[in-house]
Amino acid sequence: MSLSWYVARTESRAELLASNELRRDGFEIFFPQVNIPGLLNTRQDAPLFPGYMFIRCDPEGQGWPSFRSSHRILGWVRFGGQVPSLRDEVIDELRVRWESINEEGGIWRRYRQGEKVRVVYHNMETLAEVVEEAKSPQSRAKVLMHFMGRIVPAQVPWGSLQPVADPPDGNRRLPRRTRGKGRRIGGPQLASHASAN
Repeated sequence: MSLSWYVARTESRAELLASNELRRDGFEIFFPQVNIPGLLNTRQDAPLFPGYMFIRCDPEGQGWPSFRSSHRILGWVRFGGQVPSLRDEVIDELRVRWESINEEGGIWRRYRQGEKVRVVYHNMETLAEVVEEAKSPQSRAKVLMHFMGRIVPAQVPWGSLQPVADPPDGNRRLPRRTRGKGRRIGGPQLASHASAN
């Protein structure tokens, strides 16, 4: 008997249902979930590998396992027509990394120094610039915040920050080149530069 790990594809967003059904029917599986902190200190678990499940079996000795529709399995991951196996050491290493991710607060959005953010805190909403990122989803970030016409330093909870998206390239406005009715801004130098471009 030679048990090995194999990767199976699950139905979309059915990983948790698949894992519950497979375990109930006696399959040995590895289904790592990571914590994903959300806004306002909400937390949820999500699959580390969406759409995939690790299943341990012995296809050479016992044949490939058969799945029921409730297992939500679409099939095995194949490369060149073959279903590759993973050694126990690979899964053990994945387990160590998975546990480490969750111990460090899960997978969470980090804000770089200098990044523009939106601060939504209680009844206040304003723009800010990150001075020092939060060390974890439970800690605070240091920001320079627009408040009552001034820029003030503040420490705000990580969950109160939202990214400020840059406008898509197609939506960026070009600088005006005329004052209207064909009158160029900046005189002939800008006009000649514009015509050269």
